[in-house]
Amino acid sequence: MFTKDNISIVWILTALCVILLLLVRYLTDKKRKKQLEKAFIILFLVHILWMIGLILQVICVDRFKMNPIYFDYFIYIWICFSPVVFLFISLIFSRTKITITKKYILLFFIPILSLLILWTNDLHHLFYKEYSTDYAETVYGPYLYVHLIYTYSLYIISLFILLKYSAKNLGFFSKQSILILVGALAPIVTNILVSFAIIPGNIYLTPMTFVFTIICLTFAIFKFDLLKVTPIALQRIVDRISDSYVIINEECFITDYNKTILDTFKIKKAENIRGKSLQSFLISNGLEEENFKSGIKKVRNSDKTKSFELFVEKLGKYFNIEISSIISNNQFLGILILFKDITQHVEDMKQIKDTQESLMESERLSSLGQLIGGIAHNLKTPIMSVSGATEGLRELIKEYDESIDNKQVTSSDHHEIAKEMNEWIGKIKNYTEYMSDIITAVRGQAVTLSATENISFDIDSLIKRVNILMNHELKSAQVDMKIDIRVPNDITIQGDINSLVQVINNMITNAIQSYEGKTEKIINLIVDKIDNELIISVKDYGCGLPENVKEKLFKEMITTKGKNGTGLGMYMSYSTVKANFNGNITFESEAGKGTTFNIILPI
Repeated sequence: MFTKDNISIVWILTALCVILLLLVRYLTDKKRKKQLEKAFIILFLVHILWMIGLILQVICVDRFKMNPIYFDYFIYIWICFSPVVFLFISLIFSRTKITITKKYILLFFIPILSLLILWTNDLHHLFYKEYSTDYAETVYGPYLYVHLIYTYSLYIISLFILLKYSAKNLGFFSKQSILILVGALAPIVTNILVSFAIIPGNIYLTPMTFVFTIICLTFAIFKFDLLKVTPIALQRIVDRISDSYVIINEECFITDYNKTILDTFKIKKAENIRGKSLQSFLISNGLEEENFKSGIKKVRNSDKTKSFELFVEKLGKYFNIEISSIISNNQFLGILILFKDITQHVEDMKQIKDTQESLMESERLSSLGQLIGGIAHNLKTPIMSVSGATEGLRELIKEYDESIDNKQVTSSDHHEIAKEMNEWIGKIKNYTEYMSDIITAVRGQAVTLSATENISFDIDSLIKRVNILMNHELKSAQVDMKIDIRVPNDITIQGDINSLVQVINNMITNAIQSYEGKTEKIINLIVDKIDNELIISVKDYGCGLPENVKEKLFKEMITTKGKNGTGLGMYMSYSTVKANFNGNITFESEAGKGTTFNIILPI
C-alpha cells in the first residue's frame, strides 16, 4: 500500500534520476568546460545531495523513528548555498564570464549564518519553534523568515536577470524566455499555494519544484542542445548586418554567429555551424587556416586587431578578415572573426586601375605627340645648318679642285681654303653633337613612358635635357624661361633621369598654360640646395590655383583645364617623385599672382 512518504520517495527519486542524467551528460563530455557549464554542474551536485538527504530523511524517520530535524542539519547545507550558485549562473549567463571578488564572497554570509543558527536551534529556537516534515504542523522561528527572504530574493533576482537578457535578445515570447518564465513560476506558485493551504504540501515538494526549474533553465540556456551555449547577443540586429561573423571560445569552437554568415557560405542549417570547431568550418568552406591561426594567436587576450584579405575560390568572393578579442571587465570572453565582403570594392579598384592605365596611356600618347613636335622643331635647325655647311664645303672643294693647276694660286690660298673647310667641319660637328643630344634626350624620354632606369646623373645633364625638350614649346608659347642654378653642376642624383625630366617638363607645361591671356610670360627654373636636400623650383606668374584644386592636389586627379585635362600629370608626378626618388613635391600659389612648385630630392 502506497503511503504519503512512499509517494514522496518516488517523486524525489524521479527528480534525482533526471538530475543525475543531466550531470552524467555534462561530465562525459570531452570538451573543456566553460564557466557556465561548471556552475551548472555545481548546481546539479547541490540538488543531488539535497535530494539524497531527503530520501534518507523519509526512510529513517519512517523506519527508525529518528528525529527529522537532524537530517535538516545536512540538507540545509545544500539548501542554503543553492540560491548563491543560482545567482552566479544568471550572472555568468548575462556576462559570459565573471571573476569571484570580495563582493561575491559576501553573498555566503547569510547562508553560513543560517547553518550556524539551525545547528544550534535547540538552544534558542530561532530557526524552528516546532519542526515537522508537514508544513501545516511546522512553527517557524523569527530567523527563518530572514533566511527565506534572503533565499527567495536571490532566486527572484537570478530569474529576473535570466529573463531580462533572454527577452532582450530573443524576444519575450521566444521559447527560451517562456521556459525561463515557467521554470521561475513553478516553485513560487507552489509555495504560495501551500502557504495559503490551497493545496497540501510538505518539505519534499520544494526541492522537486526546484528540480523542474533547473530542467527548464538547462533547456532554455542551452537551447535544447546541451553544451552548446548561445552567448548573449543582439541577435535580431546582428542578423541584419551585412558583414558576416562568428565568435569562437578559448577552445576555438564556434559559439555564436549571425544569419549573414549562413547566407554567405550557403549553410542550410544553423546546427551545422554552432558548436563546430573553427578548423572544420574553415576546411569545409575552402579557407586557408594559417592566417586565421596566426591572427587568433596574436589577438588573444589583447586589444589588437589582426586583419588580412582573402579570396574564397569556392564563392568567387574577396573578404577582408578582421580578428579581435572580446574582453569585458578584463575578462576574456571569446574571439570575434568578422568577414567583410569586399568583392565589389576589389572589382571597383580593378576598374579604376584599368581606367587609370587607360588615362596614363593617353597621357603617354600626348607626351609622345609633344616629343614628336619638339623633335621636328629641334632637329630642323641643325639639319638645315648641316645642309648649308655641306653646300659650303662642296663650293670649297670645287674651288680647290679648280685651283690645283692654276699657277696663280699660292700656298697661302690653299691654306685659306683648308681653313674655311675646317670651319665648316667644326660647324657640322657642333650641329651633329646638338642633334645627338636631342636624340639622347628624346630617346630617354620615349623610354621612360614605358620603363625606368636608376642611374646617377648630374644637374647639368638634367637641365640640358629639360632645355632641349621644352625649347620648342616655350618658343611657340612665347615664354621666356630663366634658368638659375645655385648649386655646383656636378651634384649627382640617384634615380631615373628620364622620369625626373618628365616631371619638370610637366610643371613647365602647366606654367606655360597658366599665362593664358597674358602678354608678359616668364618662368623661373631654379635649382637650389638646403641642408641635404636639392630643391628644383618651377615658378610662374600666371593665374594661380583655385582653392578647391589646392585642397585636392596630389591627393587625387584634379585639373583646372576642365574637359581638356585629366589631372593625371601632376598626380603621377607626385607619385613618381615619392616612389622613384624618395622625395616630395610642395607648392605655393596665390590667385592672380602665380604658382611655385618645389621638387624636393634627398642628395
